[in-house]
Amino acid sequence: MEKTTVKELLEAGVHFGHLTRKWDPNMAPYIYMERNGIHIINLYKTQAKIKETGEALQKIAASGKKILFVATKKQAKDIVAEKAGNVNMPYITERWPGGMLTNFVTIRKAVKKMAMIDRMKKDGTFNSLSKKERLQVDRQRAKLEKNLGSISDMTRLPGALFVVDIKREHIAIAEAQKLNIPIFAMVDTNSDPREVDYLIPSNDDASKSIEKIMSVVTSAVADGLAERKSEKTEKDAKDEKSTGDKKDKKELTPEEKAEKKAKKAEKAEKADDVEKAEGKEAKAEKKEAKAGNSEAIVESTAAKAENSEAKVEKTEAKTEKVEAKDEKTEVKTEKKAGTDVAANEEE
Repeated sequence: MEKTTVKELLEAGVHFGHLTRKWDPNMAPYIYMERNGIHIINLYKTQAKIKETGEALQKIAASGKKILFVATKKQAKDIVAEKAGNVNMPYITERWPGGMLTNFVTIRKAVKKMAMIDRMKKDGTFNSLSKKERLQVDRQRAKLEKNLGSISDMTRLPGALFVVDIKREHIAIAEAQKLNIPIFAMVDTNSDPREVDYLIPSNDDASKSIEKIMSVVTSAVADGLAERKSEKTEKDAKDEKSTGDKKDKKELTPEEKAEKKAKKAEKAEKADDVEKAEGKEAKAEKKEAKAGNSEAIVESTAAKAENSEAKVEKTEAKTEKVEAKDEKTEVKTEKKAGTDVAANEEE
């Protein structure tokens, strides 16, 4: 973006506001002083706002959206038309067509009609009309060109509006507000800055002041367009490289194709062999696992049998012990009985 100094703004007369009795109180923060009944704009604040506005416009231009410039006052017409035309942006310097934004579909129809007349002149259809009809069509074409010629390339609503003198262009401002289109503007001391999104406090009546601000603004737009072009070039280069690589890959000789096919088949066979071998190993492992399970079951059964035998042996031992006790008891009983008999005999 073109850099501007306070001195340059001063020389261009950007600091001159309106008569103090015509001022808008909302512009107070941007007014430096009063001199001879005229408000003087603070150029340091103007410089800061120019930078802020320029950065925002650069982003919009880089995104590929159009910026519509609006200036219908006599001293701004030619300057705006020239500066906006240099960066291929649409502009309105004649009467603002009512519904330009809010009824854009109808405006587009009028633009298409103008294009249709141009096609008629090219393909010879125009010459087949009568003299009176040709005259009427020419007049219609001239009228459309005057009012809409500068927006013939605008196929959709603009991404932003840049206005010179918001008090004069209040209809354009109202339409943009209704559609939530960002509004950038040169705002003098007699206007309400709350009507716009980005303002540049400046003299919107002097042609030098308008030219200076327009130069800086269109410079920012040009930077945005250059940025977009650079990004597009890089993207196209990448796409071209990618397409070239694909093309190189596709262009193979019949021998190379056959060799590639053979390698692919060989690779597939190897993969099948590996898969089969892995399948066999898996089956063998499964069998081993089953055998291991069978052995474990047998061992478990044997262990259970041993436990049962041990229990039986234990039971038998207990039985023998009981029998031995019984025999001992019987012997004692017999012995006692013998003793008793002997005692009786002695008596």
